[in-house]
Amino acid sequence: MMQTAVRVFAEKGYHAATIRDIVKEADVAIGTFYFYFPDKETLFVHLYEETADFFLQTINQSLKSRPKLADQIHAGLSAYVNIALYEPAVIHLLLVGGAGTVPSLAAEQVAFRQRLTTSWRKVLDAAEQDGQIPTQDTDRTAKMLIGGFDEVVLHLLQHADPEMSATTAVADMVTFTLRAVGYIAS
Repeated sequence: MMQTAVRVFAEKGYHAATIRDIVKEADVAIGTFYFYFPDKETLFVHLYEETADFFLQTINQSLKSRPKLADQIHAGLSAYVNIALYEPAVIHLLLVGGAGTVPSLAAEQVAFRQRLTTSWRKVLDAAEQDGQIPTQDTDRTAKMLIGGFDEVVLHLLQHADPEMSATTAVADMVTFTLRAVGYIAS
């Protein structure tokens, strides 16, 4: 039911999606829905939290899997693009769905963005300490980079064949990121 709900919200949007749409698509009784959730908003917030945790775990594992900044950036962005290609509803839920429409979600969205910023900032902090990049406000840099990554990924998903453009998109984002942070190749 949860995976179905993510898809239904991505396809129809929060306001247009109904509990009946979700249970019909998931092929479960409406009572099953109400056994777990009192209403659509509670389900949506729960899905957002679960999806954000999945996304952050994936990105963090990718970033930690490499020792050098250039490789970390490539791994993190490849993971992001792979999630977008194979689970586009996840990206839609995190970046588009519910934005400004579900008041109880606002704090969760802020917390997710801060946790994502922290993930990228830690990588930049380590690179700064290792002399791979010059001294900078790594928190601000991470926020700017994340905004750019999100924009590229959203546009990639609108492409007729996103898989065809994915490799180029990752390469372009890596090149841009390394230039933006002043990466010093060793």
